[in-house]
Amino acid sequence: MEWFESILLGLVQGLTEFLPVSSSGHLAIGKALLGIAPAGDLVFEVTVHAATVLATIVVFRKEIWKLLCGLFKFRYNDETDYIAKLCVSMIPVFVVGMFFKDYVEDAFSSLTVVGVCLLVTAVLLTLSDWLSARVQEAVGESRSGISFWQAFTIGIGQALAVLPGLSRSGTTISTGLLCGVKRERMAQFSFLMVLVPILGETFLDLVGGDMAASSVGALPLLLGFAAAFVSGLFACKAMIALVRKAQLKWFGLYCALAGLLVLIFLA
Repeated sequence: MEWFESILLGLVQGLTEFLPVSSSGHLAIGKALLGIAPAGDLVFEVTVHAATVLATIVVFRKEIWKLLCGLFKFRYNDETDYIAKLCVSMIPVFVVGMFFKDYVEDAFSSLTVVGVCLLVTAVLLTLSDWLSARVQEAVGESRSGISFWQAFTIGIGQALAVLPGLSRSGTTISTGLLCGVKRERMAQFSFLMVLVPILGETFLDLVGGDMAASSVGALPLLLGFAAAFVSGLFACKAMIALVRKAQLKWFGLYCALAGLLVLIFLA
């Protein structure tokens, strides 16, 4: 991978991580368009995802600090309740990471998977726009704006979204809305629930030697990280506003068109 290719892919990752259009799917498409052969590892993908996680921390630094302050009061309060629900949401993706990592890595080399998953993302986004208001009226609101069963269900969505083309933010936000979580609550929860899994995966790659053994050089990794971080800052703030105000079905339309184009190209 050349340095300019890593910058382009980093920009793609940063701009699409928070928008419900699948950053992993767009990375796979971007690599195909640039003629980059799929690597035997996911080190570049993990690195640019870590950059967008850092962007999330910067954007939500006040909220994260408030949660940490509440946690260290050592009593059950709104902050510890919220953190407990974030932990519950991480269980499904932890299971996938522990037992199905090889299958996920194989999926990243298949554009067919990307095309199909983009279509699934389109369906989820459209359904969430149509049904979320009625579901919210029937379910009501729990403490911290989300219940434990809702957190776990959203976590299942995040676990499935490890597949390229199935948008993580789109899947988790849509799943939350379909479970009755309000829009203004869902964006923050969706972005915070990914922090520990991605940082954990990055740490394991570092201590396990995967970074050193990667086919991608240190300079492309660094440039990709920087590009993803800068563009991620912009996209994160934009997505918070969009989830609160905009209709997700337009992103669904984009994902449907992108998925169909990928499948038509392959055919």
